[in-house]
Amino acid sequence: MAEKSLSQKRFSFLPRYAILLYCAIALLRAEKRTERRRRRDSRAAELSKRRGYTSMDVRSDIRNIAIIAHVDHGKTTLVDQLLRQSGIFRSNEAVAERVMDSNDLERERGITILSKNTAVSYDGVKINIVDTPGHADFGGEVERILMMVDGVLLLVDAFEGCMPQTRFVLKKALGLGKKPVVVVNKVDRPGARPLEVVDEVLDLFIELGANDDQLEFPVVYASGRDGYASTDPNVPGTDMKPLFEMILREVPAPQGDRNGPAQILFSNIDHDDYVGRIGIGRVERGSVRDGQAMVLCCRDGSTRNVKIGKLYQFEGLRRVEVESAALGDLVAVSGFTDLNIGETACAPDCVEPLPFVKIDEPTVSMLFMVNNSPFAGREGKYVTSRNLRDRLFKEVETNVAMRVEETDSADTFKVSGRGELHLSILIEQMRRQNYEFQVSSPHVIYKEIDGKLYEPIELLMIEVPDSYVGAVMEKLGGRKAEMINMGTRDTGVTHLEFKIPARGLMGYRQEFLTDTNGNGIMNNVFDSYEPYKGDIPERPQGSLVAHETGESTGYGLWYAQDRGRLFIGPGVEVYEGMIVGVSPKAEDITVNVCKKKHVTNTRASGSDEALKLTPPTVLSLEQCLEFIKNDELVEVTPKSVRMRKTILSKEQRMKLASKKK
Repeated sequence: MAEKSLSQKRFSFLPRYAILLYCAIALLRAEKRTERRRRRDSRAAELSKRRGYTSMDVRSDIRNIAIIAHVDHGKTTLVDQLLRQSGIFRSNEAVAERVMDSNDLERERGITILSKNTAVSYDGVKINIVDTPGHADFGGEVERILMMVDGVLLLVDAFEGCMPQTRFVLKKALGLGKKPVVVVNKVDRPGARPLEVVDEVLDLFIELGANDDQLEFPVVYASGRDGYASTDPNVPGTDMKPLFEMILREVPAPQGDRNGPAQILFSNIDHDDYVGRIGIGRVERGSVRDGQAMVLCCRDGSTRNVKIGKLYQFEGLRRVEVESAALGDLVAVSGFTDLNIGETACAPDCVEPLPFVKIDEPTVSMLFMVNNSPFAGREGKYVTSRNLRDRLFKEVETNVAMRVEETDSADTFKVSGRGELHLSILIEQMRRQNYEFQVSSPHVIYKEIDGKLYEPIELLMIEVPDSYVGAVMEKLGGRKAEMINMGTRDTGVTHLEFKIPARGLMGYRQEFLTDTNGNGIMNNVFDSYEPYKGDIPERPQGSLVAHETGESTGYGLWYAQDRGRLFIGPGVEVYEGMIVGVSPKAEDITVNVCKKKHVTNTRASGSDEALKLTPPTVLSLEQCLEFIKNDELVEVTPKSVRMRKTILSKEQRMKLASKKK
């Protein structure tokens, strides 16, 4: 008798009904895959028809993906591993951790601020990867970058699960019809719960209205730190190969008209000291080459003739000059002066601008002013209103989520952004560039809808040990927060969700750290505009204000420390009206920190005893912005961050206070 085939051997021990059931399941899976591909092709065809494509070409040698996630869920670390295991680096090449975070601020703070492009090759396919910021304040970066890609890797922490920014970025991706691949990261973390997290992700997909194709998302379980991925949560992988293969299998290849007239949509702007402004975008139709003449469709509806200077593509961490690029390629283009994000470059014989994604409006504003303190001009290089104006308007060219408006005063500018961090990063960048200026306290941006005042509401997620829940809820109750969800975990941690006015969060972060002894985690993201919730009390403590200009002394600080908590130590230059500490009382207290001990020829008992000073509390830039009230300012210079009263003179402050009574 002939030897049985391998498939016959495989099922020889099974009853007939089990074999039939197995075959039926296999057929259903195959049909589902076919249906998924059919829907994907029809969606692509519909998109092509909408954009005017006459024929359909598929670039199977390219995949364009963006990595999106909540802050600190491991996006940049995962990109590091993809770069390393794709063979981009030499075996003996020294590579720093979080190699994509090239900015000094990014490395210092451990967060991604600007989107970065890179590319790797796997199995003959070029994979363009865009690493995006995870913090909600930089959501404008994520929104526009999604226009460049066909699919997204949604990273979710295997312990924390879905967080506010996860919801935000996923909503944007699903709305644009992007194909998601869920990566449950940090599966090696103690307390990891990957299967529960997948269920949470599914619930979130359903809540956000994902279509059937998006709901059938593939899942990969990974550890970015250890550099492995697996399709089984119980079986750790050995490398990133399962993730690479999932990207090639599930992320759609770019589709469109390869032979049509050229069309590039620019979603990012970079700058080079040698070639100037560089536009980063995607070839949406046709092909382009260096030196090609094109028509640039500006956002205001006007057009102008331009010429491609140099054409680049991404390989690893480098921009490589190329002669041409085709449909689906992510390119960097030089030679376009005054190029802005969201503009389209077209062939001269077919001028068709593409629509750009709508960026959410800012919710927080702040006044930037020329420094007029007694120490003005000592430390900064750029100090005039013209310097300040040019720098701020240059920022909005690349930072599409930010707005700059001129005011009645030539020395004052209103800057609006997504949040306090969004604005504080700009302030920090400017001071490192030798700018000197002062800023007001942040204020939320209100809207009037149907004659009623509306204010921005934030979705706040907090995780704290059970023992601190009472203190957190008490503080948030006074800030008009409404609890919408509460749950406990096996690790003794309570998960809280609130809706809170953006005003209520200002100045709360420091209180939260104090109330939880640094053991709590809080994250927030913009949710919606709702009717005004009523007054929220300001900081209950007053300020300790310097009485005169001079240098702080140990003797003066020793007397002043009994009045409150100090922010400075001895030997610091101060001026009248400068804030040097916080008072436990509601009103401001003027103190003389420059007071010196009178020298006499008489010695008294105990007069020479050493003065014991309490170490000062040195506030960071963000803490200063949270601390100040409406009548106070933060003076920012390349070397110093000082707080001051808007009106420096004590007498003038008292006169103004008496008029208000």
